[in-house]
Parts: sequence; C-alpha cells; structure tokens
Amino acid sequence: MEDARVVQSIKDKLKEIEEKEKVSIIMAVESGSRAWGFASPDSDYDVRFIYTRRLEDYVTLNPGRDVIEWQLDDVYDINGWDLKKTLQLLHNSNPTVFEWCASPIVYYENQLAGPLRELAGECFSPKRSLYHYVSMAGGNLEKYLSADEVKLKKYFYVLRPVLAAKWVMREKTAPPMLFQRLVESDLDPDLRPAVEELLEAKINSPEIGTGPRNEQLDEYIRSSLDQIWEAAAREETRKCGWDQLDAFFRKAVLG
Repeated sequence: MEDARVVQSIKDKLKEIEEKEKVSIIMAVESGSRAWGFASPDSDYDVRFIYTRRLEDYVTLNPGRDVIEWQLDDVYDINGWDLKKTLQLLHNSNPTVFEWCASPIVYYENQLAGPLRELAGECFSPKRSLYHYVSMAGGNLEKYLSADEVKLKKYFYVLRPVLAAKWVMREKTAPPMLFQRLVESDLDPDLRPAVEELLEAKINSPEIGTGPRNEQLDEYIRSSLDQIWEAAAREETRKCGWDQLDAFFRKAVLG
C-alpha cells in the first residue's frame, strides 16, 4: 500500500506541472520497483507521465524539448514525455511505453489514457520486446552477478526481464509489470522458494546484503537467455503504421 500523503503530494506536483509547463497530462504512473511489486522500505517514487502541449507549441519553428524533467531527489523521480515523442517511440515498439501503459499504480489519467493503451496494444512487437528484455537481462547478469560474491537483490534485475521475455514468448503480448505475476506464470516451481525468500528480504529490508551466487538460479538464467535469443531471431519484424499514430496525435492535440 502506497503512503497516502506521498500519493497526494505526487498528484499535487502533477497539477503544478500542468500549470507551470502549460501541458495536459494524459497519464501518470509508477514505473520502478514499486510498480514491479518489490520496493524496499527506502525505495523512491519513479513517476512517469505522458503529456500534450498546446497546439501553438507544436506549430512553431522552435518547439523546444520533448521531455519534462521535474524532480529528482531521495523521495521522488518525476519526469515525462511529450505525446509526440511517445508515439514516435511506439512506432518502433519501444518497450518502455508498454511498461508505463501496464503499470498497476496509476496516479492520474484523462480520457485519452484508455485509447492510448489500446493503440499501444496494436503496436506491440514481440521481436523488439524479446531483444530488449534479453539484452537487459544479459547486461545485468554480467554487470551484477558475475563475481563469486554478489548483491543478492540484483537477481531481480535479471530475473524480471527473463520472466518478462518468457511471457512474451508464450503470450505474444506486453508482459505485466508485477514481478509476482511473472513468477507465478513462468518461473519453474522448484526455483520459487529461493526467489520468494529473496523477495521477502528485499521488501522488508533496505539492504539484503551480499552472498554467494545461487548456482540453480544462474543455470536457469543462462539457459533461459539462450532460449530467448533463439525465439527473438525467429520472430518477424513488426512496426506500427504512421497513419494510425498520426490520427491519434491529431485527435489528442486538435480535439
């Protein structure tokens, strides 16, 4: 359960952003460990939002930046993307857009949020998503879990993209954000006790410490990465059409 005072503070900050930046926020969601379901007691709030500007701000020779970086401190990490940037990324099936659309923690949304999620579903590319998650998992594996002694919480930064990729392999849809749902859907039953133990420690402690690598998890991760690379290579390339993206953008800006 999120702190009600913090949530209200986030909503107040979103209103302030709209007023000072002269934008309309379409949706604002949680995007980090809180949305994944394994936040530590000291985890910050990773707030991400998608917005539109006024028509005159788009019809100009000097349009300015297409991101708003509002706040970054020990409690809040708040930034957002212009809808134009979001739709351009959606054309290439950028996985970040799907994660924002699937976040279980929504701080605000207007009438365009539902249609935007539907459009995102039509633009989803399994191939692009698989390459994203397998690259993330492989990179985190080498960065965080290659030594004899490792930070145990880093297993989540490898296991989550592995399980997300396995969801994509099976369902051909964007994966859910919640780690527990991915575990229940795709993790081998004999590995779950070890993962549940790590998960409980991470949720209840700001630092779960270091320890030797879990050979069983390591073997599962490495064999899964091989499977995912092979599955990604077999998938066909898919991109969303510019026409439907343009139509959505015009509707959002022109009304």
